[in-house]
Amino acid sequence: MSSQNKILKIHPKDNVLVALTNLAKGKRFQFNSKEYEIQDDIPAKHKFATEHFSKGDIIYMYGVIVGKAKKEIPMGGLISTTNLQHDTETYNAEDSIEKIQWQAPDISKFIEKTFNGYHRTDGKVGTENNWLVIPLVFCQNRNIEVLKQALVEKLGFGKQQHLGFDVDSLIEDYKNDVPVETILNRNIIKPNTEKLKNPIFPNIDGIHFLTHEGGCGGATSDSVALCNLLAGYINNPNVAGATILSLGCQHAQAGILENALNKMSPDHKKPIYILEQQQSDSEQEFLAEAVKKTFAGLIMANKNERKSAPLSKLVIGLECGGSDGFSGISANPTLGYVSDLIVGLGGATVLSEFPELNGVEQELINRCVTKEKAKKFSKIMSTYSAKADALGAGFYANPSPGNIKDGLITDAIKSAGAAKKGGTSPVEDVLDYTEQVVNAGLNLLCTPGNDVESTTGLAGSGCNVILFTTGLGTPTGNPITPVVKVSSNTKLFNKMPDIIDFNTGAIIEGTSSIEKTGEDLLDFVIQVASGKLTKAKQLRQDDFIPWKRGMSL
Repeated sequence: MSSQNKILKIHPKDNVLVALTNLAKGKRFQFNSKEYEIQDDIPAKHKFATEHFSKGDIIYMYGVIVGKAKKEIPMGGLISTTNLQHDTETYNAEDSIEKIQWQAPDISKFIEKTFNGYHRTDGKVGTENNWLVIPLVFCQNRNIEVLKQALVEKLGFGKQQHLGFDVDSLIEDYKNDVPVETILNRNIIKPNTEKLKNPIFPNIDGIHFLTHEGGCGGATSDSVALCNLLAGYINNPNVAGATILSLGCQHAQAGILENALNKMSPDHKKPIYILEQQQSDSEQEFLAEAVKKTFAGLIMANKNERKSAPLSKLVIGLECGGSDGFSGISANPTLGYVSDLIVGLGGATVLSEFPELNGVEQELINRCVTKEKAKKFSKIMSTYSAKADALGAGFYANPSPGNIKDGLITDAIKSAGAAKKGGTSPVEDVLDYTEQVVNAGLNLLCTPGNDVESTTGLAGSGCNVILFTTGLGTPTGNPITPVVKVSSNTKLFNKMPDIIDFNTGAIIEGTSSIEKTGEDLLDFVIQVASGKLTKAKQLRQDDFIPWKRGMSL
């Protein structure tokens, strides 16, 4: 491997280089006509100084400020948490650019391509056809579980389980006094199988039960946000209808949800059944009514069949989790290219996780199509940052131990790489949490950096596919929206083939380009949008966590 393949300079302004492989202390090499001697062992994915830094010197990566030297760092020295502290660029919405010049990538390969989805009366197209059973308050979680037990197996959805274990053989071993050592060495994994169509409702992809811990007892604003989120899930084109269980006295009132849904989509025409337990004569009667109405809803939902749709009907969420030092070089820029392709085709993409846009605010402000949008983004970011600081956990604290171990040692470094998921297109809209995607093009959606809370928010704002990059491996998915896991490196892809769908490691290895990998990923997305199961769907990784922005009372 030549020195050109061992290290990488991401942006001409950068004063650090990225190690693409482990570099040993004392090694000398030339890069761009300059000679370096490595002063420390540099693990792959980490960075080293291209010049001597004094205390207080600014360090650049991806062309932006990512930190400030806490002490002297020699040229060739490892950049680490011991010598670098978080620092970022300042930003000002008044400095936004009014006229944005943008050239879409070549979309000729995709203009005629379509996916097979579920067409809704409001013009949206789903990539799945799901029924939801939702509690408005945690008091109904037990009743939701009763409905789940009553419906799933009898309606044939239990047969669609793709991950199984041979527990019967373990029971037989125990009965026959088989030694524990033998039991521990037994293979009890049943092979995964591709999902078969449901025998009763072949056009329904799933019935999902969205239990949660909210709806009452906390800040009223959190209950309102929960209702808005649940309305967004019902409004999502991947959902055919819903059964909603209410206790009756909780903060998250059914009327709040209904009003939110009517504002989102006045003509949705989806069957919605709301049942209130405090108006029922008995719990058994209450649940029996829920079973009947759910069954009636499934009959109506099953009438919808997959039909051809243009790629402009795709609304793709852009997410990352378990990121590493390669994420911002391979996987995230690949998503950025896919985003640009979708925008060029007339579709929508959604970049989330606002704590991971810390330090690149001005770049995104400059891409906003109007000053009004730029000011909205600036206000949300500054308000969010101030609240995080007040709670003693500012954006600077965002990187996890796994992030830091694999090269993302400040939030600014993590953010600069994470923002690459948004490509280069103009920012058409800025959305606060639970606001709906209504404009084609790139949207910014305020969610936390928490993976599941963020993917929950993306689906709640209308995404019908989510692309999720990871460098360390993250086992998560979403109940209603297929989540495509994209690895930043080949080692992870080979290590976790049951979790990862797509690999961008060839970019790091120098055998593929971002453009070619992005086109291949979009082809994969088209298959998923037409019904191909993601690994998260096969493993039933149906994670749902509403974001609580208020406080408990």
